[in-house]
Amino acid sequence: MRTWLTVDTDDLRHLPVHQGHPTRSTQPFDGPSNRMSDRFKQGWTGFHRWMGTHDHAVTLFLITDLLEDPAFLPMLKETMQTYGNRITVGCHGHTHRSWSAWGEDKPGFEAMLTRAKAHLAACAEDHVRPWFRAPAGYVAGWMAEGLAKHGFTVDSSVNPSWLVHSKTNGEGWNSVTAAMEQAGVMERPWFTTWGLPANGPALFRFPLSVVARRAWRRLPHPLKVEEMDLVAQPDANLVTAYVHVLDFARNNGTWTPPLPRPHR
Repeated sequence: MRTWLTVDTDDLRHLPVHQGHPTRSTQPFDGPSNRMSDRFKQGWTGFHRWMGTHDHAVTLFLITDLLEDPAFLPMLKETMQTYGNRITVGCHGHTHRSWSAWGEDKPGFEAMLTRAKAHLAACAEDHVRPWFRAPAGYVAGWMAEGLAKHGFTVDSSVNPSWLVHSKTNGEGWNSVTAAMEQAGVMERPWFTTWGLPANGPALFRFPLSVVARRAWRRLPHPLKVEEMDLVAQPDANLVTAYVHVLDFARNNGTWTPPLPRPHR
């Protein structure tokens, strides 16, 4: 068993409280709508530094409206050039729209995929993989057809915890996974512990953080470059773990994921 390490590129403006959700987005973002926040920049610096402390392969799930800031592409290019094929890039949408929370919108979803894919091909080139993660984990079965139509082979949106089952808009995680499989898209669900979320925000929200961090310290060894093809192989036994770029801004930019030690 191996761990697939992934990092989501949400900036502060992408948080559901500000953007993308019909009921949760209640606070207008107090800042530029097309520029990176200082906290994101600090997080990116921390992520870049962390990459230099190990030899794991990492997938960035990129929100492509980040490219509206001309300062972002040079940062991305530098990271890809420095760490080479240890960096792969997947699609996290063009904005952070919580798709399943709005009801079925196949044309809108496919238009977004077309736009995001074009941006990824232009900016990340050989690093891009046909892998998708729904913003904020809001995913529904109706999205599977569009993903398959646009060439995506792996989806990593399912957080199979009872605590967040509402993100499927009533379908349930098993139904979403079945729809993906029927469409020919392999699902790589996020790992959970005791049926509770263990990724992203769960690492920092007490009391979830207690069990989540403990679970991270027991993760299998992360994938290396030569093993990355396993992500798209149905018979590969992988655990999918993720954090956010913003997490690397914690503790004055010194935070790192609580992986087992030694982790080289």
